[in-house]
This record gives sequence, C-alpha cells and structure tokens, in this order.
Amino acid sequence: MNSKSVQELAVQIGITLDRFIHHEQSAFPYATGELSHLLRDIALAGKIINREVNRAGLIDLSGAIGQSNVQGESQQKLDVIANIRFLRALQRGGEVCAIISEEDEGIIYTNNDNGKYVVAIDPLDGSSNIDVNVSIGTIFSIYRRVSPVGTPATMEDFMQGGRKQVAAGYILYGSSTLLVYSTGSGVNAFTYEYSLGEYILSHRNLKCPIDGSIYSINDGYYELYDDFIRSYVQKCRQKGLTARYIGSLVGDFHRNSLKGGVYLYPAMEKAPNGKLRLLYECFPLAFLAEQLGGEATDGEKPILDIVPTSFHQRTPFIVGSRKMVAEVMAEKGQFVER
Repeated sequence: MNSKSVQELAVQIGITLDRFIHHEQSAFPYATGELSHLLRDIALAGKIINREVNRAGLIDLSGAIGQSNVQGESQQKLDVIANIRFLRALQRGGEVCAIISEEDEGIIYTNNDNGKYVVAIDPLDGSSNIDVNVSIGTIFSIYRRVSPVGTPATMEDFMQGGRKQVAAGYILYGSSTLLVYSTGSGVNAFTYEYSLGEYILSHRNLKCPIDGSIYSINDGYYELYDDFIRSYVQKCRQKGLTARYIGSLVGDFHRNSLKGGVYLYPAMEKAPNGKLRLLYECFPLAFLAEQLGGEATDGEKPILDIVPTSFHQRTPFIVGSRKMVAEVMAEKGQFVER
C-alpha cells in the first residue's frame, strides 16, 4: 500500500471541542477559564441526553409522564430527564450560581454563590417529537451575573436583556448530534463523534445566506394569523418557495440557518403575545441569528432589544435570512399604511 493510500485511510478527524475552547480562550489574555468550563459542562450534559434520546424507545423513555410543566404543557419523560441532567451538570460544574429552566417556575440555586454566571435553558425543545424520531434540541443562554459574587443570584441577573448574553447556543439531536454556539465572535458547530466520545469541529464560522427559498410556519393556524402574515405566506406560495416546518424549533432554525430561510411563529388570536419563550428560546437563537448575519424580530423591533419582565415571558418570533425577514416586515408596513 503506497503512502497516499495510507493517508486516505487515516482521514483527519479535526479539532475537538475542548481544544477549540482552549484555543479560543488563549486569544483573550484576561480570560480566567470559567466560561470555558461552563461550556464544557453543557457539552457533557448534551452527550448524556444524546444517549438517552437514542435509547428512549428501548427503555420506555418516550411518551408523556402524566403531568404538566409550569407552562401548562404536557411533560414528556425525556423533558424531566433532560432537565435533571442539565441541572446536575451545571450545579456540579461550579461556574453557575443560578439557573432558570422551562421546566421550573422560579430560580434554581446551585448552592454556589461564588459562581460568576447564570444560565437560562430549555433542556429539551420539541420533545413531543421523540415518539416519531424527529429532531429535537437543547437551547441555552449564558449571562455574567450582575449581583455581587458571593451572594445569592437575583431576578435581575436574568433580566439583563438579550444584548448582555456572553454566550448562547443549542444542541441538535438528529441524524447526527451537533453542538452550535457563539461567544459573540462568530458561530461554530461541532458534530458528536460517537466512537471517540468527542465533539469535533465540523462547521467553522457559519453564515446564514442573506436570502433563501424556505419558509417555516404552522399552516394549520393560517386563518388565525394577522393579515400581513397571511399575505406574506400567500406571496411565498406564489413565488414557489419551499414550505418546511418540523415543529421542532431547533431543527427548523438550524436548517434555515444553513440553507437560507425564515421561521415564523407570530402572534395570533389565541396567543396574542406569541407562544415561544423569550429568555431561553428566542434570546439565544436571536443572538446566534445576528452572529450568523441574519435577523430576528418580534414584528416590532429586534428580539434582542426587548426588555424582559418575567422568566417565562412569551414573544412573537420571526427569524432567519436578512432579506426574507425584511420582506415580512415590509408586508406589515403595507398593512399599517392601509
């Protein structure tokens, strides 16, 4: 076997998440490592959830648990498991002083008042799709606390607003498992390599196409949407754009970010404030969208400019390729003028 054949067999694996985080940290001379450790804690919990998702059908982890969360939504078994796994990882990691989760009503204290960060998390978004083997995900948002280190965290630590996020990301559990995150200097994605037990850098410095051909909206609510949304959807149909809606926010956002598209979950008659949660769904994805070169709005202003008032606050959400979001807003402008 010649040397070229040997080289072809020994395909380069790439940069591991740990090495990438270490390299990125070294570029900041005043970095002390806490945020890097925190990202590793989230990545570790993601590995565990990946394992649970993959064997859910074998050990009866799919389906509802028979009770509702604080949102009034039916909890799935994996919702509860994912929440426990992430809370344990963040508590034991030592970098986080408090957490808010979709699955809990108030602040979850980690008994580590010296931690410099707080985390807002949706442990398992789209979990109702587990039974049918559709992509689901974890969404997280990280803030540097504003309350004094050494004291219990306060509500103000979480109410800083989306512009104050120091990092945000998601883990997508699908045909492969991807960890996608940003610390404000671009977006990178890491694919989980099962045999090595490592996340490997697979998508460096991701960018969302300025325009796209995909629109993602729940067509079943079409008659309940505002006039400008219905008008925009009609124009998408007339132009022959592709309708793609998984019903899993992370999956829809990830696809549109790579291929170019717009995701819409607007206000409607039965949900005048929208359905998606601001702090642990829309803020982190809007942060990523802007880093990707896209846009995110509630239909009035950029998502990241919204002033939060409560942990489980909801908002309309329109996010994706810059040109497509602008076209949605232009449609609204036409209806306002009328």
